[in-house]
Amino acid sequence: MIDRFLASLRSALGDDAVLTAPGDRAGYETDLLKARTGRALAILRPRSTDEVAATIRVCVAAGIAVVPQGGNTGFCGGATPPADGSAVVLSTERLNRVRHVDPTGDHMIVEAGVTLADARSEAEKHGKLLALLHGGLSSRIGGNVATNAGGNNVLRYGMARALVLGLEVVLADGQIWNGLRALAKDNAGTDLKQLFIGTEGTLGIVTAVALKLHPMPQSVATALVAVPDPTAALALLARLRADIGEALSAVELIPRTGLDLHFARIIMAREPFDRPYPWQVLVDLTSASRFFDLDGALEAAVGEALTSGDADDAVVASSQAQRAALWALREGLAVAQVETPGNLKNDTSVPAAAIPAFIRGAEAATRAIVPDCVPIPFGHLGDGNIHFNLNPPPGIDPAAFVAHWPELVIAIEDVATGLGGSIAAEHGLGRSKVAAARRVKPALDLELMRRLKTALDPNGTLNPGVML
Repeated sequence: MIDRFLASLRSALGDDAVLTAPGDRAGYETDLLKARTGRALAILRPRSTDEVAATIRVCVAAGIAVVPQGGNTGFCGGATPPADGSAVVLSTERLNRVRHVDPTGDHMIVEAGVTLADARSEAEKHGKLLALLHGGLSSRIGGNVATNAGGNNVLRYGMARALVLGLEVVLADGQIWNGLRALAKDNAGTDLKQLFIGTEGTLGIVTAVALKLHPMPQSVATALVAVPDPTAALALLARLRADIGEALSAVELIPRTGLDLHFARIIMAREPFDRPYPWQVLVDLTSASRFFDLDGALEAAVGEALTSGDADDAVVASSQAQRAALWALREGLAVAQVETPGNLKNDTSVPAAAIPAFIRGAEAATRAIVPDCVPIPFGHLGDGNIHFNLNPPPGIDPAAFVAHWPELVIAIEDVATGLGGSIAAEHGLGRSKVAAARRVKPALDLELMRRLKTALDPNGTLNPGVML
């Protein structure tokens, strides 16, 4: 049966699009963090939407499940096959064409396998900004849509959902739904594209996306502000929102523990201030108008924060090189934390006003389990998405710390949900958070998710075991 199934796939896609050798499969079977490894029956690499549809039809006929995979850069196992070899991985890497860019209509149409870096670069060639931006530039657009990705610019531009104008989707029965209409206004019935954004390939496979573009920034201002604590950071955020408005693009919270990791990893990196402040806030302003004095606005707002006591010190970038150096602190701490053996990543969000209580509560809860663990709470202050990551205590065997992961994660998630927050802010549920979703989500939420899954994928072909 399996031989006939693979022969049908090779007939539909070509021999080079069906990988079955263990060495060829390996890179598709393990997630980015090397935390989850599965086993695929085969890796399928279709070149077009029609080939994706043909693949699904063959798989449905054979009763074989399909795991869609983009850049394989996720953190929750949503693109990793199950371990029993019962599913194929459908990689979108060959769906990599930019179909159309319309600078006048402020949109572009790209296939699901185009990387985020390439999509942003193509938009820039036409004088436009694709506002989606996060550390995973090698991620693919289809995966960003499937997980409703967030990132650094959510404060101003919203999540991926806010940038999606239309979709092309292969459904679980192999039909192709063409919803690539790049319309700002369309109330002619249910907005069906929303069904496929943030549902992690469980209801359909995104093959192309119409993305909203924005004007390229003509002026930029960046500052790093030292603050005494997260409460003062929130006061700074409120001041910036009131004084600067929509030019406020990013406000990132940076803890001392994260900076210490970065400086230990990059010997040439320099401390931006003359003393090691406990908390810092990275502020980015952008404007499409060349007449807006962003530097003046930022210096005035920061000056008022210094006078009021909401800030202890500040540096405003005076060149692109300085701006890049300030952002390197924020990005560098994330890299340094990931490279620490035994590190634990989390993706929680809470209402912005609850951030100080969340950090205090999570620190107390985790240290009650592992007394000397090292909290590294950082991330997107403006939208409440604080990644409460943890490193092992100094000198402990990382494996001993990893053994505490399950109870540490539950402790952090309980603090977040107790404050009205979420266990999955921007990375999705994948496979790793299914049990957590069952534990914290209302029963009716889960029932409605199951009803949608049953209606659109009655055979359970697409990404079984993910989200539900």
